[in-house]
Amino acid sequence: MSEPEAQAAVAGGLTQWQRVLYTFTAPSKTFEDIKRGNRSWWLPLIVLGLVSYLFFGAMVQKVGIRQVSENQIRMSPQQQEQMASLTPEQREQRYKISGAITEGIFIAGPVFGMAMAVIFAAVLMGTINFGFGGRAKFSEVFTVVYYAWLPGLVKILLGTAVIYAGVAPESFNIRNFAPTNLGAFLDPTDTAKWLYALATSLDAVTIWTAVLMGIGVATVAGLKRSSGYIAVFGWWAIIVLFSVGAAVLAGAMGG
Repeated sequence: MSEPEAQAAVAGGLTQWQRVLYTFTAPSKTFEDIKRGNRSWWLPLIVLGLVSYLFFGAMVQKVGIRQVSENQIRMSPQQQEQMASLTPEQREQRYKISGAITEGIFIAGPVFGMAMAVIFAAVLMGTINFGFGGRAKFSEVFTVVYYAWLPGLVKILLGTAVIYAGVAPESFNIRNFAPTNLGAFLDPTDTAKWLYALATSLDAVTIWTAVLMGIGVATVAGLKRSSGYIAVFGWWAIIVLFSVGAAVLAGAMGG
């Protein structure tokens, strides 16, 4: 494609709102538009950030940061032992630190998300180009990652709805806050750690996101979708196996 033709293709592309909509209804249109050179990704960043802040506000209002910290400690026998050995003043200080960390992660969420997107894009670009002979550019894959993350809105909104529906603060689990996987219906304290990790990993929204990444990466790399699926789901399988393996090790150590 000549330079004037390339510029015309970009100028006649979709708007960001159209790309957001098509990510849910016709993802190939979104990713083809990214391949044509329309690589703006700030709208998914803003939308995901705003909805995450909405969830954070609901959590603070209905559950409370202190309760969130207490719940996480209660789900870990090892942390419970550590807390039991502390004085009341030390325990209070530990709760304050834990709460401050949680707040900081949510407040700086867009920054952490951008850092993760850089890592995801670098790994996927390397995999699809060197492993499958693709021709993807970093900026293209980076944009694909942000649009592929949009189904996360469904999970965050579901989690917000669960909070406002009256979930018991004592049972709220910030690490698995929405009923999008089997782990959400299991008791993390009574279920074998490896089984809970596996059930949590098999998450509908995560799989949806992986499918979109597979389509997007294959599209911008100029390859068949099967190549994108293998690249993305290959890494997902590695992460799941690592998570389950870590849970088995933690269970064996009594953590």
